[in-house]
Amino acid sequence: MSLEFLKPLNDTVVTHAGLQPSETIASNIRLHTIQDGLPSLNGVSLVIIGVLENRRDANALFQVESLDQVRENLYELYPGNWSSVLADLGDIHAGDSVEDTYYVVQQITEYFLREGIIPIFLGGSQDLMYPIYRAFDEFQHMINLVNVDCRFDLGNIELPITSRNYVGKMIASEPYNLFNYSNLGFQTYFNSQEEIDLLDRMFFDAIRLGHLDSDITLAEPIMRDADIVGVDMNVVRAGDLSWEKANPNGLDGKQVCSLSRYAGISDRLKVFGVFEIESEKNSGSQLVAEMIWYFIEGVNYRSFEYPVDIANRYVIYKVPIDEETLTFYKSYDSGRWWIDLPFISNSNNKLKQNTLLPCDRRDYEMACDQILPERWLKARRKNEI
Repeated sequence: MSLEFLKPLNDTVVTHAGLQPSETIASNIRLHTIQDGLPSLNGVSLVIIGVLENRRDANALFQVESLDQVRENLYELYPGNWSSVLADLGDIHAGDSVEDTYYVVQQITEYFLREGIIPIFLGGSQDLMYPIYRAFDEFQHMINLVNVDCRFDLGNIELPITSRNYVGKMIASEPYNLFNYSNLGFQTYFNSQEEIDLLDRMFFDAIRLGHLDSDITLAEPIMRDADIVGVDMNVVRAGDLSWEKANPNGLDGKQVCSLSRYAGISDRLKVFGVFEIESEKNSGSQLVAEMIWYFIEGVNYRSFEYPVDIANRYVIYKVPIDEETLTFYKSYDSGRWWIDLPFISNSNNKLKQNTLLPCDRRDYEMACDQILPERWLKARRKNEI
């Protein structure tokens, strides 16, 4: 079984959990311990897994050895009004080769996809998202991936896979399962013009840091359409991290927690990961713990609107624009919006049927002003190439 690769938590972490008040997460989480082994996963909704692998990060100063500080900070927090059962299954240690680690990550991700349990990966370098993505090969034809990162990570695909080109490898490697890649929080000066042009040619989505600063809710429709969300902690500004290699500009702690909650609320999301974590005792470890808290909070407030039941729970709006008639759906329950992306009968169509694309009221208002929404245009063009 894939879980045999998981190493139990250190005794110091287990001891720390045992010292916490009974109302905290520490007393409401199942732990993989040296003494008792793996906990029962019966009824478990979410699992935490550390991955101690960062050899493909050229800027890593040291091999990641522990994520214990993040865990201890998380265990000290008090859960919300949650029904989800949580387990911490310990760590995947670095294999003899990076490919060995990738294999284990892919196998474990496949296991939890089969079980309908959401894994929360804590890493190491962000190239670990590649084996997570490849785990979907047997389950789902087209995947939507969201990267919260100051960089696109498209890189040079002619080189071996690293934390700077793993997205390019997803695009270029068979089977071609990546339908949409979205970046939230990119900073132009960290990305080559070649990468920016490629993103445009592929009709992928990207929202700059400045736009998210102005309105963090721009990210919600993108998160709602994601199967996998990964957060590179280098997207957070140095003032909120106290890490050696942090950037002076970036998202603040409140914003990255909001994005984590949006990811949790997404009914479609199956895997969440936080990467590039420095393990020393500092405010960054506390922030990662709070991000996990907000993600779990989001999962507990899912509306279960995916797949969308348009027959009973939605107001339908039809907006004619030139030769198009756009159909919008607004949920009675959550107030969220979708727009119909019609099936176009041709040999290159990636979609096998009409699908609904998450959007917001601004897209509807734009259509009423006779402007085709940008996300709808990109999705349609991407579907046709």
